[in-house]
Amino acid sequence: MAWMEDNDGNGREKEIVGENGFLKVSEPSISSSGSGGDADSVNKICEGKDDVSYANILRSRNKFVDALALYERVLESDSGNVEAFIGKGICLQMQNMGRLAFESFAEAIRLDPQNACALTHCGILYKDEGRLMEAAESYQKALQVDPSYKAAAECLAIVLTDIGTNIKLAGNTQEGIQKYFEALKIDSHYAPAYYNLGVVYSEMMQYDMALNFYEKAAAERPMYAEAYCNMGVIYKNRGDLEAAITCYERCLAVSPNFEIAKNNMAIALTDLGTKVKLEGDINRGVAFYKKALYYNWHYADAMYNLGVAYGEMLKFDMAIVFYELAFHFNPHCAEACNNLGVIYKDRDNLDKAVECYQLALAIKPNFSQSLNNLGVVYTVQGKMDAAASMIEKAIIANPTYAEAYNNLGVLYRDAGDIALAINAYEQCLKIDPDSRNAGQNRLLAMNYIDQGNDDKLFEAHRDWGRRFMRLYPQFTSWDNSKEPERPLVIGYVSPDYFTHSVSYFIEAPLVYHDHTKYKVIVYSAVVKADAKTIRFREKVLKKGGIWKDIYGTDEKKVADLVREDQVDILVELTGHTANNKLGMMACRPAPIQVTWIGYPNTTGLPTIDYRITDSLADPPETKQKHVEELVRLPDCFLCYTPSPEAGPVCPTPAVSNGFITFGSFNNLAKITPKVLQVWARILCAVPNSRLVVKCKPFCCDSVRQRFLSTLEKLGLEPLRVDLLPLILLNHDHMQAYSLMDIRSRPFDCQK
Repeated sequence: MAWMEDNDGNGREKEIVGENGFLKVSEPSISSSGSGGDADSVNKICEGKDDVSYANILRSRNKFVDALALYERVLESDSGNVEAFIGKGICLQMQNMGRLAFESFAEAIRLDPQNACALTHCGILYKDEGRLMEAAESYQKALQVDPSYKAAAECLAIVLTDIGTNIKLAGNTQEGIQKYFEALKIDSHYAPAYYNLGVVYSEMMQYDMALNFYEKAAAERPMYAEAYCNMGVIYKNRGDLEAAITCYERCLAVSPNFEIAKNNMAIALTDLGTKVKLEGDINRGVAFYKKALYYNWHYADAMYNLGVAYGEMLKFDMAIVFYELAFHFNPHCAEACNNLGVIYKDRDNLDKAVECYQLALAIKPNFSQSLNNLGVVYTVQGKMDAAASMIEKAIIANPTYAEAYNNLGVLYRDAGDIALAINAYEQCLKIDPDSRNAGQNRLLAMNYIDQGNDDKLFEAHRDWGRRFMRLYPQFTSWDNSKEPERPLVIGYVSPDYFTHSVSYFIEAPLVYHDHTKYKVIVYSAVVKADAKTIRFREKVLKKGGIWKDIYGTDEKKVADLVREDQVDILVELTGHTANNKLGMMACRPAPIQVTWIGYPNTTGLPTIDYRITDSLADPPETKQKHVEELVRLPDCFLCYTPSPEAGPVCPTPAVSNGFITFGSFNNLAKITPKVLQVWARILCAVPNSRLVVKCKPFCCDSVRQRFLSTLEKLGLEPLRVDLLPLILLNHDHMQAYSLMDIRSRPFDCQK
């Protein structure tokens, strides 16, 4: 089943673009109480001053109408008063009468061509109209008259910065940079010029230069939030998430409601969460994801990654919550739908899983993971044609999708076509030579083909074992007590301590162990515990044994646990079947290691010393090779404990039917062509006899028809054969055995 991995940077942080200069020059003001005073108070303030001084004071208190009237009265009597023309122009300018203001400043300049103040105000009016070149020329004239005139210098720096930005946006970056430097030559403290240099060098991917200018901008203007924000973007894109977060913190300290910075902070925190999680600190990763939501409470990527983290922590209810939130806030998040499907599939809610995968595919029709996963669910349901269609589409969408080839092999195996299954596994291994699933599935499938070549089968297992061993470190010494009289410590490891075929054969050994002579430790890797798991656990604990759940624990850590428990003999019960712990066995955590029950052949692992069998399963004269030493138990190596759900033995149905019914409830992979030939001969030799076969692919019409056609070619009429699909409930499965008089084996697994 394919999970989508953590988001590690799909969120795009936003950088603030270049800033234009300020448009206005602040006027000095005189503070006052109340709503602005009255005429009497003004007269008191102005007492002893001329009319121009009175007008200046009125203007400083934003009494522009009154000041303008006074300036005009002065000019009526003194038409050459330059200060009055400047004051009049400012009042008109502040009342948005730019044309009349310009005329007043122009008259002041005509009267006094060397008046820096009037020249500066003309520049301001030019700038307000967007005539930046004329504005710059006017400011430059003012500075030529008075190089120390600070207002003109500040205004010229502003307009040169604006000119630089316009030139840069027109495509001439170098000339734009030149204008920014000219602005700084005029006013070395003008922060926006530094800032815009940071922007342009960032766009040119000269990030060290960009950072240098952003830092200078922030030094000149400590409240420059945009500069801090853009520094954070550079650090984030460089992978220095901690430095990026520091910059965003500086930004938000001066501008707490800066939305771009808050969103960027959420992205950086999410990426940092993924980084620390991948380094092994999943709890810290979760903390960073949650902190990201503090800055952007509807950030879907953080919610999605929380879903992934909680899934890895086996907190699936929490994972579902955050996947659903991620999809709510980002309806295009097909990955969240896919991962919801994985959880529901693992919970056996197959209909809900199908719904989630189909929703993901409605968003992304060529989403290979969901196509593959939907194919897996259809395989589990026995819908082989639909499953093949989905998995083949996944491979078309992603031809290097190794897992899809593995799942195609599982589908072919379940449908009984072992040759195609092995070919699919080998296609997977070409793409991913270390694919554990495909490697082990291939070995299992090879057992179903009677090639008369035991050496080839052995070599395949041995070669797999050698490759697999390289992935795990091996212990070579143990701290187990050498006291000869102490009880031996026996460990049993399996994922199948639930209603699974292996459980029927391990129950008696666990229950009837002599706990006075042996200390028994059960390592349970059960994926989904059921009532049988609980019963096993209670019986083991009641007898004085120890039960340890290891599902979801890394196999190397399980090996460390076994070693700490000082297990003397470690028995694995799975072989190359699903959810095995052969990786833990490869580490050799115990001095003696054994395989038993779950697999009919060698594991191929040189760290497993013995394989328990008997003289029927592996006759003494067998030519089949094993890397383990065979230990043959007397009579039979299995001890079957009947299911309480099986109920009492029913009368043979032949008594009421009047004919014999043969049957087999088994995987099609085990029903080889030679088996079918034998069955056909038997039924043809027994008049009126019938055959009942049950397996999940029989819900698929094409599989049913192919099976019946094969038997018909062998001389058995299809009307004498009953094919049953998967029966969901174990109780009903067990009761179905009463349909047969003679079945193919004592117990057959539905899996």
